[in-house]
Amino acid sequence: REIPAAMRKAANGQNFTLRNQDVVCVLDHLEKWNKESGHTLAGRLNLSELGMSGHSFGAITTQAVSGQSFPLIGAKFTDPRIKAALVLSPSQPAAGDVTKAFANVTIPWLLMTGTKDIANIGGSPIGAANIESRYAVYPALPAGNKYELVLDGAEHSVFTDRALPGESGQRNPKHHPIILALTTAFWDANLRQDAAAKQWLDGDAAKAMLDEKDRWQHK
Repeated sequence: REIPAAMRKAANGQNFTLRNQDVVCVLDHLEKWNKESGHTLAGRLNLSELGMSGHSFGAITTQAVSGQSFPLIGAKFTDPRIKAALVLSPSQPAAGDVTKAFANVTIPWLLMTGTKDIANIGGSPIGAANIESRYAVYPALPAGNKYELVLDGAEHSVFTDRALPGESGQRNPKHHPIILALTTAFWDANLRQDAAAKQWLDGDAAKAMLDEKDRWQHK
């Protein structure tokens, strides 16, 4: 009984701000360690091609640090060092104009969700994200290397190796290979500047992997 309440507390506004600041802190330290003589990571990191990814509340964090704006609270969390973002189970802001919220997203984004992507823990929904909220993000993004995958029948745990408590749907064995292929091509195209990966991602080959009721689009 205590899990849903604890999850909601963990995802409150204060922790949202702290998580965004954590990302900046991590990147600052990576830059420091990359230049620090004798450090284990010295000279090992390519910090000019950084990608950010996250699932669920991690997706909200990813959105915040890679271009989403928050005009209602006057906050800005975008870190310009992030060059591409993978958003697993995206969601629109709880309040305000969704188009304005995503109008300043200039880097490549890949959104992934499912037609049953609701975060139910112990039968209780966590957060305000419903299916409509998942779907609202892509139309609000400006054109230019923006992608969306919607997997038919996929639940909130589709990106993990096991179902969450309260989920009972049949897991599609094709989903993980699809997720792997599309995300790998996305990173290769946008962080490694791989022209072949970009061509595959934008062409018919990527869509050919999907089931008939899956949705794949880009702009």
